[in-house]
Amino acid sequence: MSQPGRALSAIVFFVTVFLSAFLLFQVQPLISKFILPWFGGSPAVWTTCMLFFQVALFGGYLYAHLLVSKLGAKAQATLHISLMIVAACLLPIAPDPSWKPTDANDPVGRILLLLTVTVGLPYFVLSTTGPLLQGWFARALPGSSPYRLYALSNIGSLLALLSYPFLVEPRWATEQQASFWSAGFVAFTVLCVLCATIAMRAKPVKAEPANSTTDAAIDVTPTTSTILLWVALAAVPSAMLLAVTNQVCTDIAVVPFLWVAPLALYLLTFILCFESDRWYRRRIFTTGLILTSVGTAVLLWGSALNWRSTSGFVLQGSIYFGLLFCSCMVCHGELVTLKPTPRHLTLFYLCLSLGGAIGGLFVGLFAPHYFTTLLELPIAIVATCVALLLVMLRESKSAPVDAPQPIMDSSLLGVFALLLGAALWMQSEHVSRNALASSRNCYGTLRVKQQSSERNPELNAYVLQHGQIRHGHQFQRADRRRWPTSFYGPDGGGGIAVSQHRAGQSKRVGVIGLGTGTLAVYAQPEDYYRLYEINPDVVTLAREHFTYLSECLAKNDVVIEDGRIALEHEEPNRFDVLVLDAFSGDAIPTHLLTRDCAELYLKHLADDGILACHISNRHVDLRPVCAGIAQAFDLQTRAVLGPKDSEKGTSLSVWVLMSRQSESLSALRLGKAQEVTMGSEPILWTDAFSNLLSVLQPKGMQFELVKGRKSIASAGK
Repeated sequence: MSQPGRALSAIVFFVTVFLSAFLLFQVQPLISKFILPWFGGSPAVWTTCMLFFQVALFGGYLYAHLLVSKLGAKAQATLHISLMIVAACLLPIAPDPSWKPTDANDPVGRILLLLTVTVGLPYFVLSTTGPLLQGWFARALPGSSPYRLYALSNIGSLLALLSYPFLVEPRWATEQQASFWSAGFVAFTVLCVLCATIAMRAKPVKAEPANSTTDAAIDVTPTTSTILLWVALAAVPSAMLLAVTNQVCTDIAVVPFLWVAPLALYLLTFILCFESDRWYRRRIFTTGLILTSVGTAVLLWGSALNWRSTSGFVLQGSIYFGLLFCSCMVCHGELVTLKPTPRHLTLFYLCLSLGGAIGGLFVGLFAPHYFTTLLELPIAIVATCVALLLVMLRESKSAPVDAPQPIMDSSLLGVFALLLGAALWMQSEHVSRNALASSRNCYGTLRVKQQSSERNPELNAYVLQHGQIRHGHQFQRADRRRWPTSFYGPDGGGGIAVSQHRAGQSKRVGVIGLGTGTLAVYAQPEDYYRLYEINPDVVTLAREHFTYLSECLAKNDVVIEDGRIALEHEEPNRFDVLVLDAFSGDAIPTHLLTRDCAELYLKHLADDGILACHISNRHVDLRPVCAGIAQAFDLQTRAVLGPKDSEKGTSLSVWVLMSRQSESLSALRLGKAQEVTMGSEPILWTDAFSNLLSVLQPKGMQFELVKGRKSIASAGK
């Protein structure tokens, strides 16, 4: 092939690989955001999607490995082109609404089946592109390194992730995004056919026989131990990626930006390590791994011991993301030092994808069923140290006898791994030991604790905690057992709306998010309460360890289903008050604060009814989002700041009350509560778009009273 011909062929391969990687990672946040409102908006939705994508990626790499190793160029091209045409016929990828769940059963199986049917084959075809096109590239352009294509594909993946929350999501609805993506897939199919044609026409280059010991050493067949090490070094960062994402989403929000950031860091380490060996320096990143591991241990212990100073968004993000980056750099950097010659590259990538799938299965399926806490993060930290230790021990075997440094380094790392593992295990045991009951499922981790006060036994209480966040507590003394506590005191917005609106008359109250069931204390015999809870474990713990529901004076029903899905199927309930309080940990229920969902709330609200939104949060200010809903539907609003009273067991709370009729809100007496402004300019979220950055408040929420100019600073929950 002439030099211009080689250059043109290389460009075709580069563009095809870049486009395939871009599409491969653009579809992940796209399809995940599409189905997020259907499955309760929990972190498990993204984790399950990532599990599916990792397993599909392994399937694609296995297919590519078998195709390259078992079939000739013509047969490879014919089979793969046929598969791409079938995949193109299944477009577009937008899932049908009939996939929405109708109960609160574990949604993992349904999500996996949905993804298989809607995006499975197109994603599978894209996932084969990296190793398959590198094999074709090596055939068509002998002498050129195919590993640069791998770095290019990771750049395409990174750009896809970074462009989604900042360029794609804010501009187009999810249906439009799906259409654009489908058009891109058709373009990719055309380019891939062109690559196959180039590879088929190329004359295979016969490998020269290995006439010397040096040549034979260059192309050594990977041993079983090497293959297992490849898998381990790929599995550990995959598990770390999902474990960190779980932790961040539980404490902050389940939104594409916080899915993308960890995945972008993960891909960045691939790019740096595979582009050039100058980026990875073992001593530098091992030091970073040690420091961030210690920082993470402090954060986890701080959570267990309720050290509020460790809960800042910036601090958490810096440590967790720093840990992820250092862990991935260590594992991927060591992988590059162990990479084989191009003849074995499809096997190498197959092992990488198998490791990724194993990490995904561990965090996505194993951990939620066998752990009662987020134990996978400590395990991933220790596993990173162990994986690096294995590499160092492997090197020390071939080191000269008079070179003690490798042995010393591995010994120190081993001691650190043992000490860190012990500290993290003790933290997990402390959390479990101090819990009266613990549970974990796809919706998160829950535990019931006993709060004891030696100075004032009257304050002894049972506490329900989701992640780091309290979701209610109840005093143990009989005379205090029916006190409304936490965010639901009589001077909080929710308590004011439920107790005062239509006071003295029978009323219908709906509550989305059960917690301990605290709001049931306001019920009168002639009332009706309907409480929606997506997590069956919350209902079980509320009934077994708290008496708010059993002592409720009114007729009540607990609906174990996502509140939004349940309301879609029910006839108008004509609630006099509808309370929205569906936080998971400190995560924001973005799918419950959209224009689409607000329209559903109003359908079930009486003409003079009140929609009470609980928006207390440590990291974000959701008043502008509520203002956007109010503006869209011409609703009246009052933002209420409820005071903290330790003696009464109430917490500082922020509520936004909305109603079609101003009289419903103006009649409410705030008592010790204070009315505050609605914050900055209104922001309207939809199911297709929600921008977390616009409401982020790293330093805590700031409030300004409606009357007067006094400013109040608060950290929210």
